[in-house]
Amino acid sequence: MVFSAWISRLRSSSRPICTKVRNSFFHKQSAVLSIEVLGSEQIRKPFASSWGGSLLPLALAASAGSLVFRSYQDNGTSYCQAPNLDQTGKSIGGKGSTDYMVKGSHKKVPQELIEKLKVICKENMTMDYDERYFHGKPQNSFHKAVNIPDVIVYPRSEEEVSKIVASCNEHKVPIVPYGGATSIEGHTLSPSGGVCIDMTLMKRVKSLNVKDMDVVVEPGIGWMELNEFLEPYGLFFPLDPVKPINLRVASMVFSHACATKGSLDPSKSAGPGATIGGMCATRCSGSLAVRYGTMRENVINLKVVLANGEIVKTGSRARKSAAGYDLTRLVIGSEGTLGVITEVTLRLQKIPQHSVVAMCNFPTIKDAADVAIATMLSGIQVSRVELLDEVQVRAINLANGKNLPESPTLMFEFIGTEAYSREQTLIVQKIASEHNGSDFVFAEDPEAKKELWKIRKEALWACFAMEPNFEAMITDVCVPLSHLAELISKSKQEIDSSSLVCAVIAHAGDGNFHTVILFDPNEDEQRKEAERLNHFMVHAALDMEGTCTGEHGVGTGKMKYLEKELGMEALRTMKRIKAALDPNGIMNPGKLIPPHVCF
Repeated sequence: MVFSAWISRLRSSSRPICTKVRNSFFHKQSAVLSIEVLGSEQIRKPFASSWGGSLLPLALAASAGSLVFRSYQDNGTSYCQAPNLDQTGKSIGGKGSTDYMVKGSHKKVPQELIEKLKVICKENMTMDYDERYFHGKPQNSFHKAVNIPDVIVYPRSEEEVSKIVASCNEHKVPIVPYGGATSIEGHTLSPSGGVCIDMTLMKRVKSLNVKDMDVVVEPGIGWMELNEFLEPYGLFFPLDPVKPINLRVASMVFSHACATKGSLDPSKSAGPGATIGGMCATRCSGSLAVRYGTMRENVINLKVVLANGEIVKTGSRARKSAAGYDLTRLVIGSEGTLGVITEVTLRLQKIPQHSVVAMCNFPTIKDAADVAIATMLSGIQVSRVELLDEVQVRAINLANGKNLPESPTLMFEFIGTEAYSREQTLIVQKIASEHNGSDFVFAEDPEAKKELWKIRKEALWACFAMEPNFEAMITDVCVPLSHLAELISKSKQEIDSSSLVCAVIAHAGDGNFHTVILFDPNEDEQRKEAERLNHFMVHAALDMEGTCTGEHGVGTGKMKYLEKELGMEALRTMKRIKAALDPNGIMNPGKLIPPHVCF
């Protein structure tokens, strides 16, 4: 009876919104310039941040005290000096920076390099302004850069990537790898111009080893595409980053929804999803990480093009190895600052025999967080534990005309045999009842499960129903599980007292939570308040031995917190590795390592 009532609430009111937002938005006023167009104009492939780098032995062999490198402008700048300074002289992205406009020195790409790229890429290259603007102004992030890339190339093979990178290194021209365009911390900005390497044409499945439960793919394939390919074999790749929320398009979608009194239809404007290369580059995870781990645990080996054009394979296909430095883990999370990923071998899982999706409400967010912690401590191998606060549930109701109880809510997924999944569900139901849980419902029917899980999948989109014309700043803190309830409670007190609308969404099973902070981009005071709240939560997490980013990565947005989190010695070590592998500083410059770090 209770479950039937929930389903009736979930299914109420759902009129689709018809929109063609992307084309109309991305072609907005691109300035009338007479610019040479190289090759076909039809290319508008979204993003697959195929990045990464390698060779720790080489890095450790380099003597930090004796190496002094020059920037790509060849102006003799010390390797610890940052070219991206604002008008006050403060390093953008450096310690204490709050500026979102990333500046960088820029010089014209030599014609000799352009001619080389034409030979390598043939028609898969362009200098069209619209394409360069689209790649240089990420639509999923409010971070911006003064410059955009000068050239976009679309390699089709590892050999082409190697030649492109070697040519850029010879001319000391910056490189920015690019893929599914889903990152939100400014990873694909081109603050110094240069060459954007769009990896989305490299999307083949090179080999599937069903008996070994692994697959070898190119970096441009999306995780959703890959799972569609794997499904007939009874296998799947378990990482599931949320489908991208285009912050500006979302605002337009909801403005249209308000005008037409329609409801949310994210599929009309969501992008193609994260790609495997970009997922490696940012060390991403998702809601299934509590069961299967992050990208770090699910990549067996990589092939990477280094800054000098050399191609390195980081390991064998064995499930475990103690041979040498772990170059694979060095590359994962390097955000394109060490090299360009051209091949990935992934660990696969069997599609679960049976699953149950459950949902429960709580009077306070601390009660909900406590249940998530108690569930993990019980030893149950839960597949997902997701937390939504009352503001987020209100947004879902508003966006979709639903009638869900507007209180903190936990969502679970249990997998295994039918008997085991049901047993887990009943144990968690008992745990929830001991922490003031109510309206515990669960579903086993495929359509009913899809209906329940749709609530979580639409959460980010739904936030814009509350403020259709605003942008979102999304936090990404993560703490040891024992501190989760304390951090969420402390953060909720702060954001509830703010004038801004803020919603909390958490991967509660591994201590990772996001706050969606909505602000008017035209109001400087609101942007500052959003930054203050973000700053508060990050430092609260760091004080609890947590991290400023659980899964989104550093990019330009989180650099300013790394010194407090990792310490200067760790950052200097990272800089030495970067200097050894990329002495000309061409690989995705201005990201990951704070500019004030010297050695």
